[in-house]
Amino acid sequence: MPDHSFPMPRSVGAVNWIGLWTLTRREIRRFLKVWVQTVAAPVVTTLLFYSVFALALGGVVRMVGDVPFLVFLGPGLVMMSIAQNAFANTSSSVLVSKVQGNIVDVLMPPLSAGELAAAYVMGGVARGLLVGLATAAAIWIFVPLGLYAPQFILFHAVAAAMLLSLLGLIGGIWAEKFDHMAAVTNFIVTPLSFLSGTFYTIDSVPPAFRFIAHLNPFFYFIDGFRYGFIGQTDGTLTTGILVMTGANLVLLAVVLRMLSSGYKLKA
Repeated sequence: MPDHSFPMPRSVGAVNWIGLWTLTRREIRRFLKVWVQTVAAPVVTTLLFYSVFALALGGVVRMVGDVPFLVFLGPGLVMMSIAQNAFANTSSSVLVSKVQGNIVDVLMPPLSAGELAAAYVMGGVARGLLVGLATAAAIWIFVPLGLYAPQFILFHAVAAAMLLSLLGLIGGIWAEKFDHMAAVTNFIVTPLSFLSGTFYTIDSVPPAFRFIAHLNPFFYFIDGFRYGFIGQTDGTLTTGILVMTGANLVLLAVVLRMLSSGYKLKA
């Protein structure tokens, strides 16, 4: 007779759905537990940005194309909130685990590189979209934002959150201390965000800067996301979709390589 005093091994299958869902849930509960810091604070920061521009205009209605500047500005600020918080979620999760020495709790279970990447990215996307939704609702109180093409809003929000979540994973795996992560934020994420056309239209800058802007993948998700609200774009939507899809695939390949090789994760 077989001895059933000990639990039998669980058959995982092609995809470890239980492990994938458990890690995803942990990542979501991780930022929800401190929602004042991870959700409310970014909304307040974005509203301060918006208030500065509104006060600087002094009640003067400036137009960008066919829409007022404050209406033009709103979607860009929402997208910045989505992107930056998706990046912060994955980068901090991995780096804190490495610094505290409990990254082994993630590496030991039977989770493949793809499952690890999917769980971390879904956690980052969840935080980014939640912050973006809260930010949009807050801005909507002051400026009525329309819904010109909701499908573009959804696609660019998810694609941008995925891109920054993957970039955050790469940064978190590469970084060995918080100073390294701050360097990635200050020298890569912040410059690309501010030079993406969030606060201005690309058509208003000199041709050389316009060319540089079109090399910035952040420009395409800002531009496509804004188009979904106001129906106005500075670039080509098809090009933007292709660039964002390609960038996500490239970053995913890098993440999978880093996770499968144990780069800076395994002693």
